[in-house]
Amino acid sequence: MPIRGLWILHHRPGEQGEVKFSRRYPTVEKRAKAFNRSSYVNIPEDVGLLKALLHELGLTDENKNFVEYRDNCARISKTNVHSLMVSEGNLWPVLAIQSGDLIYVCLPLVEQLLTPAPPLISINSISEAFALLSGIMQFVSSGPNAEADISSRFAQLPLLVTQACPLGSPVDTSLLALPDNPSNVSVNQTYKSPAWRTSKQKGKAQIEVHITEKVNSTQYDKKDDSDMWQVYGTVSCKCNLETISPNVIVGLNLPANGSPLQDILVHPCVTSIDSSMLISSSVAATDDSAFNGPYKFPFIPPFDLFQLCYYTSQVPVPPILGFYQLTEDGHQVQISVKLKLHESVKNGFDYCEAQIPFFNKGHIKHFEYKVNHGQLELSREKSLLVWVIGQKFPKSLEISLSGIVTFSSEQHPNDPVDPICVGNTAYVKLSFRIPDYSLTGCYTDQHSVQVFSTAKPKIINSRELIAADYYIWNSKAPAPIVCRSIFD
Repeated sequence: MPIRGLWILHHRPGEQGEVKFSRRYPTVEKRAKAFNRSSYVNIPEDVGLLKALLHELGLTDENKNFVEYRDNCARISKTNVHSLMVSEGNLWPVLAIQSGDLIYVCLPLVEQLLTPAPPLISINSISEAFALLSGIMQFVSSGPNAEADISSRFAQLPLLVTQACPLGSPVDTSLLALPDNPSNVSVNQTYKSPAWRTSKQKGKAQIEVHITEKVNSTQYDKKDDSDMWQVYGTVSCKCNLETISPNVIVGLNLPANGSPLQDILVHPCVTSIDSSMLISSSVAATDDSAFNGPYKFPFIPPFDLFQLCYYTSQVPVPPILGFYQLTEDGHQVQISVKLKLHESVKNGFDYCEAQIPFFNKGHIKHFEYKVNHGQLELSREKSLLVWVIGQKFPKSLEISLSGIVTFSSEQHPNDPVDPICVGNTAYVKLSFRIPDYSLTGCYTDQHSVQVFSTAKPKIINSRELIAADYYIWNSKAPAPIVCRSIFD
């Protein structure tokens, strides 16, 4: 999705401020007039934009006093998206991110009327504009912060922005990875290239597609407190192709019983996409928004590794169901942990362990336990038990641990404390990785990737499932509630 303009402003307290970098796109501006029609607001001159933005952010001396529309309690700013009061009306949505003395500003194109203002989540160009600003910020802040070095990076910006965002359409958001970045080009290297893109193939042509799914889960084993779990996926790509502007299509496949992908966000290099895919939301009131594919992403790949898309999914069951009970008696606690691997989940781990921390109780003095699988270890800090489960569950897919832990009565200044885990409130945290597996069933193969060039690249596909925030709370004590059943 295109942007209408891009600016970097410099401001220090007590100073007027200045424009360090400015780029406008007249062709995108014509499209803005056509889409916005009567709600269209022209972009002011750079000086006017600077003044309006500093006024909106309250950074000018005259803004030390209370300004009703900006400072009243009814207006709570939750994002970096602002509406600027300019001579022709309100200019919106203006993205502004402050970093030190610099303010990075971008005005994305909104392909609809601006009155009434559409929800930010429905404007695809917002996320792309944020990604572009993030890439520019990383480039400007990279390396030494000496004034001469920053001036040098600003001198390189026009060429790099032209390459990353030709004609106002972002195709790459990582300026540090661009070939025209001097840190990536050796003295003797020369490239035959068009004005905005160069070829950087090294070695054999190949395309790598990697799917990483992270699963979060909070389990209580209580009737009134509902367990929660959700999958967050990332599809990473790296294309090494000799063609200057290769067109690539990567498809994501789901098995017949796979869980639909939702909340999909795509990289700016994606050239077109089915709108039904983007509106499939996990927060929809009904299931009408479910989109079951096909998931196809046509794009012109950036030069380095990039995240093609992100997604979430509501899978029917968590991969590992857990049960945890802890009761306290003086300086001793009795613990019981049971874990069950769901039969639909691949029983092959790179690693799998359960961490059992103890807060506000002191150091572990002694522990006796019984475990039917794996082994139990005491951490060096003597406040954490680690149940190393290994690379497989047994054939029954169920394992258990029980024991008695005795704590020292002496207090130490470095004893772990936690404001939530007081009394019997405690949890077990699972960590695991399953290679060549995804909980949604999402996968790619040789037939899922198409390349429109003379080269026949090697296709490398991989996937993995990783436990992120995976907690099992003590069912014998209160615990932080994620969601509660409406049938209390």
